[in-house]
Amino acid sequence: MLRYMTLMLEYLKNYVKTRLTYRADFWVEVFSDLLGQGMNLVFILVVFQHTPLLGGWSQSEVIFVYGFFMIPFGIFSSFFSIWNFSERYIVKGEMDRVLTRPAHSLFQVLLENIDPPSLVGSFVGAIIMAVCWNDLGLVMHWTDLFVLIVFVIGAVFIYGGIYTGLSAISFFSDSPTGIVPLMYNIQNYGRYPVNIYNKMIRFVLTWMLPFAFVGVIPASYFLAPKDDNIAQLAMLTPVMGAIVFGIGLTVWNIGVKKYRGAGS
Repeated sequence: MLRYMTLMLEYLKNYVKTRLTYRADFWVEVFSDLLGQGMNLVFILVVFQHTPLLGGWSQSEVIFVYGFFMIPFGIFSSFFSIWNFSERYIVKGEMDRVLTRPAHSLFQVLLENIDPPSLVGSFVGAIIMAVCWNDLGLVMHWTDLFVLIVFVIGAVFIYGGIYTGLSAISFFSDSPTGIVPLMYNIQNYGRYPVNIYNKMIRFVLTWMLPFAFVGVIPASYFLAPKDDNIAQLAMLTPVMGAIVFGIGLTVWNIGVKKYRGAGS
């Protein structure tokens, strides 16, 4: 564990050195991320210009859910930025280099693509939650911060497990699968109340592709109970995180064993 922590610090040092050389790129990326998140927030505000409630949820409640959604997504984007894994590591053969080193291959790939500017979105999400918390008049308990941290960690591992598993598909096929962009769009459904969807979509978002656990389900724990069943499901967020990430890591490890090199 100490060796991996040391490696992480070294990768972070290299990242900082690179960004100090290209400082404008850093701020452009931060601005781009904030602009994208801002457009999503504007979309929610536009929706509520036409309806006072969305599936029984008020504007402040939906924005609160969106604020929570931003926190784990920002952390995930910072430490699981492997959108181009197939092209860079399989097609171009960089996976061969990774496998010559003693550290776990996934750990190396993640740190080589670390993207700290995405953490800005997490801070913005926390601010949005705080503003909505006050607007909704929610009571703050001393355990809420601990529960929030546990839920965020669980949500990050759900993201990580799904995208690790999808990236691992590249070990079995050296051509881009096109699944990751599709999944990126599906995950956005998790930031809205699941009761606005039909039963099939709710089932998929809850148990098959559990993106509801990265947004509305854990966020509902802190809101005045709209649906006691959803609030109770929130406690399963860390469990779902462990299961999904375990599956993703297993697929990755199997893929690595099947991998025969760029020239094979």
